[in-house]
This record gives sequence, C-alpha cells and structure tokens, in this order.
Amino acid sequence: MTNNDLLIRLRYALDIKDIDMVEIFRLGGIDLTKEEVRKILAKPSEEEGDVNSNSSDEFITCNYKMLEGFLNGFVTFKRGKQESKPGQVSTPVQLSSKKDKPNNLFIKKVKVALNLTTEDILDIFNDIGFTVSKGELSAILRKADHRNYKECLDSFIRRFLRGLTLRYRGEK
Repeated sequence: MTNNDLLIRLRYALDIKDIDMVEIFRLGGIDLTKEEVRKILAKPSEEEGDVNSNSSDEFITCNYKMLEGFLNGFVTFKRGKQESKPGQVSTPVQLSSKKDKPNNLFIKKVKVALNLTTEDILDIFNDIGFTVSKGELSAILRKADHRNYKECLDSFIRRFLRGLTLRYRGEK
C-alpha cells in the first residue's frame, strides 16, 4: 500500500472531512491547501503508470515525511495539544532516528490518536474474523531498532483498516 492509500482508507474509515484533513496536516507541521489535500487523496490516473511519479497536476504523492507529519497532527487533533507541566522544558516532536516502515508507523500513531489499547486492537481484528496474538501485535508496535521488531505487512494493515471501518462506520 502506498502512503496515499493509507490516508485515503483512514479518511474513509473515520469519516474525516477535507477541512479536518487540512487542519490535521497543519497540526503536523505541513501547510497544505484543501486542493492539495484533495490531490493527495485522489487516485493516480491510468496514464501515470507509476504511482511514485509526480508528473500529473491531479495527483500528489505522499512521502514518508508527509505521512509522519499527518499522523503526528492526527494525534494532536484527536487528543489535543499536550501541555507541558510546570518547570518542564517542552521538547519538539522528534522524528524517528531509525525509520519505522510506514505501516508500522501508521498503526502505532492511530493507536495513540484513537486511544486504543492492545486489547482494543485485538478486538478490532476479532470483529472481522482475523486472529492476531498479543505477541505478534507487540512485535509490530515495537521500535524499529528493537531486536523483536516485525514489519507490518499490507494485508495486516488492510484488515486493521477494515476493522476500523466496521467499528466507526458500521460497514464492512
């Protein structure tokens, strides 16, 4: 799945409006217009062939930095800006030193933004008839440089998004 696909499917699953998408990107430090967001959420034309090419004026490829910015903004959008405690120095959001794969980053940030526990995620998978062990989910949620880190496959993330859609929209 491309980063654009992740955004399109999350938007659908949670019924996020265009204006909210613009705000989420802004909260993540990426200033986009409503038209640019629509270009990110558009399907690439058949003539383009390669999804990674950016030759079309109707499509903008979402790179890793944009995805990470969106997901950081999504956490802030859903949970609110974290206020620093008195006497605590505020630190800016740090980007990963060793990058997670986009799917792993996606599932971690959505988990935080929607305030999901591991049990909630297991229930989401169970609702669509997919069995995941706690250990497998734990490996996906680990830091990229951990020895037990496991890359989240596209099939896993598709099922997660299908489960979110079922939970938040009542559709399969």
